[in-house]
Amino acid sequence: MLKSSLGKKVKACAKVTLLAAVALCGVCAFAKPNSAKDGVKQNIVVEPVPGLSDDFMRGVDISALADVEKNGGKYYNAQGQEDDLFNILKENGVNWIRLRVWNKPFYEEDVRDANGKLIARKGQPYGGGNNSMAVDLPLAKRAKDAGFKLLVDFHYSDTWADPGKQYMPQDWKNLTPEQLGDAVEKFTKDSIDQFTAYGAAPDAVQIGNELNSGFMWPIGQLWSPNPDEKIGGMKEFTKLLNRASNGVRTAQNGSNIKIVIHLADGGDQGLYKYIFDEVKKAKVDYDIIGLSFYPYWHGSMDALKANLEMISKRYGKQMAVVETAYAFTEDDGDSQGNVFLTYSDEAHGYIPSVQGQATAIRDVIATVASVKGGCGVFYWEPAWLPVKGAGLSSTEGNTWENQNMFDFTGKALPSLAVWGLVGGSGEVKNVWGGSAVNGSTFEPYAVADPINVIVKPGEIPALPKSTKLVFTNDSEQLVNVTWEPYDWKNQKETGKITIKGSVEGYSFKPTATVEVTDKINLVEDSSFESGKFGGWKLNGSSTACYLENNKSNAHTGKWTYKYWLGTGFKSILSREFTNIPNGTYELSIWSMGGGGEKEIRLFAARFDGTEKQITSKIVNTGWQVWKQYKIKVPVTNGKATIGIYLETAPDCWGNFDDIEFIKVD
Repeated sequence: MLKSSLGKKVKACAKVTLLAAVALCGVCAFAKPNSAKDGVKQNIVVEPVPGLSDDFMRGVDISALADVEKNGGKYYNAQGQEDDLFNILKENGVNWIRLRVWNKPFYEEDVRDANGKLIARKGQPYGGGNNSMAVDLPLAKRAKDAGFKLLVDFHYSDTWADPGKQYMPQDWKNLTPEQLGDAVEKFTKDSIDQFTAYGAAPDAVQIGNELNSGFMWPIGQLWSPNPDEKIGGMKEFTKLLNRASNGVRTAQNGSNIKIVIHLADGGDQGLYKYIFDEVKKAKVDYDIIGLSFYPYWHGSMDALKANLEMISKRYGKQMAVVETAYAFTEDDGDSQGNVFLTYSDEAHGYIPSVQGQATAIRDVIATVASVKGGCGVFYWEPAWLPVKGAGLSSTEGNTWENQNMFDFTGKALPSLAVWGLVGGSGEVKNVWGGSAVNGSTFEPYAVADPINVIVKPGEIPALPKSTKLVFTNDSEQLVNVTWEPYDWKNQKETGKITIKGSVEGYSFKPTATVEVTDKINLVEDSSFESGKFGGWKLNGSSTACYLENNKSNAHTGKWTYKYWLGTGFKSILSREFTNIPNGTYELSIWSMGGGGEKEIRLFAARFDGTEKQITSKIVNTGWQVWKQYKIKVPVTNGKATIGIYLETAPDCWGNFDDIEFIKVD
């Protein structure tokens, strides 16, 4: 039975004694992420995927590589030696390389910041890899020379293309729909011919990137929030797909190139039916349906599998997840911040650790391979090191480095070996003390989230019948729990009691903390874990203020009250209590955020029959810098209104959690 090192993954919780006569104490373990510094030192275990074929696409997108190398980024293999990235990838079981292609990645005009300062000049390279043909051809040649197959990803844009933005290339902006079709077909054919002439013939080609909303807006745009905007709709979108496909087929050796049509939201069956039913009607020639599937954005493995099974039966095409990723740490390698969100739903999840990263990717591979026609998985940008000058653009840093399969200094993480280990080979031991081996038995070692229950003396606590545990592959799984008996009806004294549970088939015993108190929080669902506002009333924009399901941004649990908007705004979130006993109450809240707001305050009002308010000023100072704010509220008329007032500047953001309103006197 293989286990990860328990000592590195848990923290002990002190035993809490209620009374001398009460000895129901225990040790509670909670999973925590790796630090980036310790990533290469981890010892991980990867379960092989049964029946995985040798030709299954085990691919990575390394489009930012030229920028990284130009700005001093270096890569180190398991022996601690500086090495070419392609050699390291090959040694770890990768067999495909993906490269994005932008038409003309240069700024169309001068770019200035909010204060009018010039930050980029017209004609300056955009950054983000600068993936013009001139940049991509040498990368593609290196990949082919190293023995990889090549997937070319045409964005048909000068910059990033995704469901939220599909900008028309600057050289095509004034073309008619027919002229645009000609340009797309010619550009596709000529580009493929250039790759082939350079000794880097593509094996597969994406005709567009994450096409949920179409591409080459507005002609190829599928929908718009503005009903007055003139867009091409599905008819022009499928015409452009046909022209792009023709460009592939008429290129040198084009009949042997696999054509991929790619959407995001890999668990959304409705989206895929909407697009691919029309693609089928338009008789677009293609071979593979590509999906983006990032668990923290796109849902569960079950949702991915259900969508793949629907696609397989409905369209009879091959399918590949052409973008996925997961974090090996929550640390930030530069000052840009990161986009990663910890994935944790009601029944499953992954710890942002080297082990968790490997397990998440292994599970994506297993899910794709389990469905007829599932042919591959590509990891998006596992080598995008946080070196200055190699960010999202020439004016920004990197938001992705904590999802690399290399640490921030370029050392190969043990999780990189997942590409070989899923096939049962490629075990690794590195010079820093880390390793990656095959194994198939995992045990729980921690509770995913603390189990805390509050009851009044003499009441029976509502202990959960099931809870999520973290297993030694750093996955979270929901299991049934049986709690040890306790005489709650005769528990009249206040304090905290730790109760042990048991899980059938495992020796690990989860624990729950029951707080017996006569001071009960009047705010039900104080951490918003229902995902609903309940008794709260929002006076303001629901676009700017909403409930967010993101464990990384929560003080406890997964949900918080979140605010963010690109422009300044005002809002009040409040709730009213009536028929409550008079006395002194304590109102408290936990808050964190980026700072810069004009005003944030916690307030209580209408507690004495007047409009008088008691407030506490809230000042946010950074991500995960949580602070608690408290005010005392003297209720004299059996009523009170509590709330949070916000007046922000543009781009301010923050999160509120764990609100309490408790009678203390």
